[in-house]
Amino acid sequence: MPPGITTLAADTPTLSAANTGFMLICSALVMLMTPALAFFYGGMVRVKSTLNMLMMSFISLGIVTILWVLYGFSLAFGTDAGSVIGWSQDYVGLSGIGVTELWDGYTIPVYVFAVFQLMFAVLTPALISGALADRVKFTSWALFITLWVTVVYFPVAHWVWGAGGWLYELGVIDFAGGTAVHINAGAAALGVILVIGKRVGFKKDPMRPHSLPLVMLGAGLLWFGWFGFNAGSWLGNDDGVGAVMFVNTQVATAAAMLAWLAYEKIRHGAFTTLGAASGAVAGLVAITPAGGAVSPLGAIAVGAIAGVLCAMAVGLKYKFGYDDSLDVVGVHLVGGIIGSLLIGFFATGGVQSDAKGLFYGGGLDQLGKQAVGVFAVLAYSLVVSAILAFLVDKILGMRVDEDDEISGIDQVEHAETAYDFSGAGGGAASRTAAPGPAAPTNKKVDA
Repeated sequence: MPPGITTLAADTPTLSAANTGFMLICSALVMLMTPALAFFYGGMVRVKSTLNMLMMSFISLGIVTILWVLYGFSLAFGTDAGSVIGWSQDYVGLSGIGVTELWDGYTIPVYVFAVFQLMFAVLTPALISGALADRVKFTSWALFITLWVTVVYFPVAHWVWGAGGWLYELGVIDFAGGTAVHINAGAAALGVILVIGKRVGFKKDPMRPHSLPLVMLGAGLLWFGWFGFNAGSWLGNDDGVGAVMFVNTQVATAAAMLAWLAYEKIRHGAFTTLGAASGAVAGLVAITPAGGAVSPLGAIAVGAIAGVLCAMAVGLKYKFGYDDSLDVVGVHLVGGIIGSLLIGFFATGGVQSDAKGLFYGGGLDQLGKQAVGVFAVLAYSLVVSAILAFLVDKILGMRVDEDDEISGIDQVEHAETAYDFSGAGGGAASRTAAPGPAAPTNKKVDA
């Protein structure tokens, strides 16, 4: 998706109705991924945190959209300044853009490119929220999003995709967001949880998903939306590269799901629905940077490797003691690293660019570039996100009170509950039961 690179003929581009329509559809698909993520995360938490988890994703649609219009698009894709940030006055408020003005060398309007990239900017901080389940004040989360996209996401997007950005100029390949989205969000999640600490009862109390059907629904919608996320990142469909990316997205996701399930069966003795959903997401993450550089066979390898390694990585939180509630670090950070680095091995040099990986005669050159991109984004996001979380904690306090966390963050922060059980079981037995106080019970209910 890098600006300034076009696969079209050298003639002056003209607006393409087909490409414009295609990109608007892709933009809508990427927008769908944020509510899909809300369902995915919402099903993975306990009942008492369901609404808060949904809202942590939905609020990103509001905050980031406004910031993107005001200055985010200018910072990410404006004229380069020092290879680290962009700025174009015409992009501030999207006020200086002509309706038919085309994006740099492409056949789609600037407005279409801007709204497509907006959906990436919305999704990325929402990914972080899964690591913070059960314990963060909603106002603090909203402030953190505002600061984080401004100081972390917008600059990193410029590094990776903005013309003149230093990783872009270095030749780091990131087709649709392995570094800018997934490593960025995963490293940020790790930075924040190291600051705010563990949930009450971590490694002691059962914290099982309350609705696996909701998890599967979210995963399915993410898989569907990801085709727009990935295939749309070529900004058109004139040369078949987007079609290759579409195929590789499906192939890698399938391979990762199967690999995760196989690992799970060998390691734990069962094929779980949570494992299938998590494996699919791991494959989607890993193929995101690599899908335009590898063949379908390479996509199978990328997906299978990611499926196994991410399945292994989610257990690291118990070994090292960091409370990554919904495995954002294990899936998004690790999956993004795997997909970005494997480009250095499996790039064929015949699709997105002529850069070849080690297995195709390219030596270690591309692998070295990918490693620079991976660890630069990881380090920057980790450190700055931790600093931002520390500042927000000092200003507003990041965590709810311990008693409120135990009783349920939904009631405290939103004055609502996800499910109304007051009318449950209202059959004949309940109508004929004698009135009076309920019998005492010693059963412990896991919220």
